[in-house]
Amino acid sequence: MSLTTSPPTGPTLGHGSDDPHYVNRMGWLRAAVLGANDGIISVGSLIVGVAAATPEREAVLIAGTAGLVAGALSMAMGEYVSVSSQSDTERADIAREHAALRDTPEQELHELAAIYESRGMAPGTALQAAREVTEHDALAAHVRDELGLNEVSAPNPIQAALASAATFSVAAALPLGAAVLAPQDAMIAAVLATAVLALALLGATGAWAGGARPARAILRVVLGGILAMAATAGVGWLFGVSV
Repeated sequence: MSLTTSPPTGPTLGHGSDDPHYVNRMGWLRAAVLGANDGIISVGSLIVGVAAATPEREAVLIAGTAGLVAGALSMAMGEYVSVSSQSDTERADIAREHAALRDTPEQELHELAAIYESRGMAPGTALQAAREVTEHDALAAHVRDELGLNEVSAPNPIQAALASAATFSVAAALPLGAAVLAPQDAMIAAVLATAVLALALLGATGAWAGGARPARAILRVVLGGILAMAATAGVGWLFGVSV
């Protein structure tokens, strides 16, 4: 989504390949991590729950495959709809700001100056800065400094949908593959072990991609996944069939 009425002419938030900023990855990284996490936990939990209720491998694999397909499509549509809603809201705010600049330009100028003053500028300097950025690109200045929007954080519905669906499918295939390959009497253990390892790898990968420390990310992802799968397994065992 473009945040101005014309192509941006000012500096961007990146400085080239030699000085990358992790915030530039925020849009697709959030969707990718969410999709992968949901793929591992939801399909892993589904397989464990069904396997705890019935010893039939065919039923387990059908449920897991259905969960993978339905989950990937659901994640894609959910991301597309939610990010599109965010984009629509931002566009509406930008349109309101454009109208305000047209109808009450002096008031908007002083609003911008007040923002700069609140960030530490002297009143005269803040007003001068507001005048200069207004002359350069008034709408871009208000979108950036008043609304807090920029090109990096602008939502991309299609990118988010594709990232979420792709990572969900790849991640969900791991516990499903474990269910296919494991001996029937060790299916639950194999799926749980695979899911926990996959969650740990996801936590480490997400932390690396976002420039964060891996230990905390791994811990929260793994603990959350274990709790979800344990709860689902408990539902399966409530039906009175154990394997």
